[in-house]
Amino acid sequence: MTQESLVRSLGLKEALALVVGTVIGTGVFLKAAVMAQQTGSPYWVLAAWAVAGVLSLAGALCYAELGGLFPRAGGEYVYLKEAYGGMAGFLYGWMRFWIGTPGSIAAYAVGAATFLGGLVPLGGGMAGKTVVALGVIGFFSLVNCFSVAFGGRIQSFMTALKIIMILCLTTAIFTAADTGAWTNLASSSDNSWRGWSAFGTAMIAALWAYDGWNSMPMAAGEIRDPGKNIPRALIIGMLIILGLYGLANLSYFYAMPFDGVLASYSKTNPEALPVATRAAEAAFGKIAVGLLSVAFVFSALGSMNGSILTGARIPFAMARDNLFFKQLGEVSHASRTPVPAVVAQGLVSALLAMSGTFDQLTDYVVFSSWIFYALVTASLFVFRKRMPEAVRPYRTPLYPYMPIVFLIVSTLLLINTLITAPRESGIGLAFILAGIPFYYWFKKRKAAEEAQAEAVIATQKAAN
Repeated sequence: MTQESLVRSLGLKEALALVVGTVIGTGVFLKAAVMAQQTGSPYWVLAAWAVAGVLSLAGALCYAELGGLFPRAGGEYVYLKEAYGGMAGFLYGWMRFWIGTPGSIAAYAVGAATFLGGLVPLGGGMAGKTVVALGVIGFFSLVNCFSVAFGGRIQSFMTALKIIMILCLTTAIFTAADTGAWTNLASSSDNSWRGWSAFGTAMIAALWAYDGWNSMPMAAGEIRDPGKNIPRALIIGMLIILGLYGLANLSYFYAMPFDGVLASYSKTNPEALPVATRAAEAAFGKIAVGLLSVAFVFSALGSMNGSILTGARIPFAMARDNLFFKQLGEVSHASRTPVPAVVAQGLVSALLAMSGTFDQLTDYVVFSSWIFYALVTASLFVFRKRMPEAVRPYRTPLYPYMPIVFLIVSTLLLINTLITAPRESGIGLAFILAGIPFYYWFKKRKAAEEAQAEAVIATQKAAN
């Protein structure tokens, strides 16, 4: 292992696959039920999906400019560090390394194992699922220790498969669902407006399903022609996702009366079938359970692979800045990938998968993640003022209005989350603030190493 650089081996296709494949996990198959319970109407559920999608697209458009301006590994860590200083970047990376990315990886892995358990007996109950989850975490972490081009090809294949499965599912529902009818969209007994708080809570559920649009720029150091390909991948990818999500959720409400959506899987109905499975049953019959289980497995694994590939670049970038464990900044000579960072990330993910607390941990971090999304978007104003002459291959459209609207809506969502989920929000903030003493420790160590290096250079000059 040496201090070699990463290789730009990912083209537009692979970057696009990282956007689409990381975002589309299991949320699109599950979230409509809880959103229906919160809003009480198919139309408000679809509106929440649309507004959350437009908000995510607006964030992606802002990130597209930043990705072209700073085409380096690390994504948000780099933007925050450059805009606000080392501590802001470190605290984001601290959160992402210990909970954010590993929590998502663990959730996808156990989710895939759970769906697989619906097809084949795993044995051992939860223990069997945990073994399978650890196996897929290890396998895909190993895959991403090879060349990034190989990981990118795997991601492209799995993303294409996801898109095909969603298109096939929705087409079958619209053409073959026995109970399908457009009148189902008007079957709700309560179409009244339940207030902004309920709508905002439904939006948070949808935003979880959209989450991941920010991930691809983390691998910017390995994307060819990043000034063009990062913005293109973000914009095209989010438009594809908006279309697929809208089509999928519309098909659910077409396939069954509103009461059927309400009775689907959620925290209040944990034993019920997912809404996508119930909708598919109307078209495929009982075979839908097996078909959707396969779709869930591939979808979860595709998102997990994308998270592994992109997430490891954050601790790598931090280590290269001497603000994290130095070993994580090393690059394999053979594969030219940050193998130590990938392995460390996999180990943390495995620990969370075994603990069974990853869902709770990721709930804590959703609130904190949106604080950083808002801070990153606000950095656009900082860089426009501080670096007016810098080369920008892409500029955010409707500036400054688009980032302003994104910041206003994000702030309202954060306030609503503080009110509706104070415990989760408080714990998420506390975990991030716990990183402050570690930042100063790494910063002090960095200063001492730099001083030692300068002393060595001075000694050598004096000797000469």
